[in-house]
Amino acid sequence: MNAGRTLAVACMVAGTGLGVTGLLPQTAVAAELAVVTNQGATPGVRELAAAFERASGHKVTVIQEDAAALERRLNSNGPADLITSNPAPIEELVRKGQVVAGTATPFVLAGLGLSVRAGAPKPDIGTVAALRRTLLETKSIAFTRLGASGVHFANVIERLGIADDVRRKAHIGDAYIGEVVARGEAEMAVQQISELMPVKGIDIVGPLPDDVQKISVFAAGIFRAARNPDAARKLIAHLAEPRLAPVLISKGLEPVRSAG
Repeated sequence: MNAGRTLAVACMVAGTGLGVTGLLPQTAVAAELAVVTNQGATPGVRELAAAFERASGHKVTVIQEDAAALERRLNSNGPADLITSNPAPIEELVRKGQVVAGTATPFVLAGLGLSVRAGAPKPDIGTVAALRRTLLETKSIAFTRLGASGVHFANVIERLGIADDVRRKAHIGDAYIGEVVARGEAEMAVQQISELMPVKGIDIVGPLPDDVQKISVFAAGIFRAARNPDAARKLIAHLAEPRLAPVLISKGLEPVRSAG
């Protein structure tokens, strides 16, 4: 994944109102689908689900849940048709018999980026050395304690030998960590680009350098208890439709099929 290219294209196509209707035939019998998704993939899934609704006539509800909420849903047999997550958790659900084997379909990639408050000078993070210098010079930085971005960034600062220095001035939290920067409580934030882009009041500096980048894969799978498995299969095909790549890119993501 060329995260720099993805971000550049995202900036160009965001807000263009790209239309994607007409890719699916309108169905005479409308189904209702519930999609459980994780935070990193949510912006792209919501956009594509809305396009799927317009093109197919099916109603799609996208439910963003963290790991704990998802576990409660699964234990209580809460209704849902699809899940989007990293492949490993989906494969675990397949082993438990909660997701149908053979339905897990990778469809999108997400990389990490750094943001600052809107209008603030953008620091140099173009190389690993420049990123290290920026992290040492900043007065405060926000990142998450868990999730792909939080775990990986903790490893990055350890690898760069600056973990103690960074943690002393860190705001460590959850959810959309860019909101900490928007409120002026930290100078910069690190998270997946798709999680930074929805936050108002910040500017994205760019992706982390390739040598310290982390590309996460998101896949979609069908729950065994799905109420509308046929419509769910059509939605998965829609999520992976190559012609919809610009929609994902506009949300800071990149489709799997165009990677490389």
